[in-house]
Amino acid sequence: MHDRPAKGPFESSSMIRRLAGLALSIFMCSAGFAVADQSIGPVLKNAEMNARSITTALFQAKPGAKPDFSGKNLVYLDLSELNFKGANLANADLYGTDFTGANLKGADLSHTRLDRSVLMRADLSGANLTGATILRPTIYADLSNNVLDAPRFAGANLTEVHVQAELSGSDFRGADLSRANFYPLEGRPGEGTLATTYRNILKYCDFSGARLRDANMERAVLWFAKFTGADLKGVNFKDADLSRADFAGADISGGDFTGADLDGANFIGAIGVTEVIGLDRAINLDRALR
Repeated sequence: MHDRPAKGPFESSSMIRRLAGLALSIFMCSAGFAVADQSIGPVLKNAEMNARSITTALFQAKPGAKPDFSGKNLVYLDLSELNFKGANLANADLYGTDFTGANLKGADLSHTRLDRSVLMRADLSGANLTGATILRPTIYADLSNNVLDAPRFAGANLTEVHVQAELSGSDFRGADLSRANFYPLEGRPGEGTLATTYRNILKYCDFSGARLRDANMERAVLWFAKFTGADLKGVNFKDADLSRADFAGADISGGDFTGADLDGANFIGAIGVTEVIGLDRAINLDRALR
């Protein structure tokens, strides 16, 4: 037997904070208190299932069958490393749920609430996330923000998804992000507009061959993002940081680049460059490759 390596200070403190928060939430729920977050609307209630019952259902699922957890309240459960076998989780409440290393390939996560969930190394390739919300999830194991921890969304349906997160290094190749909302400001009734996160951080993300028609990427940080061959018609890139982004072969017709930082961005071979909005008001246009 080999001794397990000691955890570093960041990893330990992060785990302590997570366990403390989880313990507090459990205590409040058991004591009859409503656990609420101003940004998420309805209060949280106890999960309808536990991790063991979900694991059992997945293990006992017949080949080809898709376990059905649709509409379930599964908040704060530890479902890490599970193979969901393309399960139906549509309309489920997954607030704070831990999906670290989970296999969610082909799963139906449409209209789910994944706010504050843990998505480290989760594989959502080919999953249906239509209309889902992913607000302030945990993506990295520590403060180094290692891109190897980023989740995979290759080939996923992210139509009209709402995201407020740092997802640097995520794989969106071939995904459908039509009308996806990456705008970081969130309006609340009676409070005007509140900046919950100043910017979405999407550095080194790969959007090759993806469809992002009419997506809102305003203010997003997209350093070294890869958009090769992507459908970017009508994308809002206002005030986005597109330094070193690669648009080779991408269709950017009707896109809005007003105030965007184009330092080192590559537009060689891009389609519809003459049809974009605000290119003359972009920053560092003279340093872009055209």
